Amino acid sequence: MNTGSDEAREVAVAPDGQIGEKSDGAQDGQALGSRAPEFIKSRRLLHLSWQVLVFVIGLAVVVAGIIMLPLPGPGWVVIFGGMAIWATEFVWAQLVLRWTKRKVTEAAQRALDPKVRRRNIILTSVGLVIIGAILGVYLWKFGFEMPWNIKDQ
Repeated sequence: MNTGSDEAREVAVAPDGQIGEKSDGAQDGQALGSRAPEFIKSRRLLHLSWQVLVFVIGLAVVVAGIIMLPLPGPGWVVIFGGMAIWATEFVWAQLVLRWTKRKVTEAAQRALDPKVRRRNIILTSVGLVIIGAILGVYLWKFGFEMPWNIKDQ
């Protein structure tokens, strides 16, 4: 399974004593798989029950996040929280979270590029001017009247 991006990566050499460690102290080669306690993993039926419980709880959180997408609430945050719950037990969720974290980091770096920021500011300004012009024409023509209360003119 290829979970990496299509872009070529640069290889960095770490100073002595920091091989395989990230700046936050996490290991690059974190073991994938279940993070259940050993006494649960040692018993097959208990481990299967544990996995079902983790899946159901994660599913409930993800569904709540999906419901929050059109409604008020932190939908994406809750969805990724559910994925993090799944990632405590399932390798596929761990790989999805790693890929998502990498893509979000890359997008944040692109957004900090001065050319991209300038373009975004210009597009936002143009959009606000257009919305202001439309609102001005509406107010000039109809005043402070709600659209459903406007009589045919």
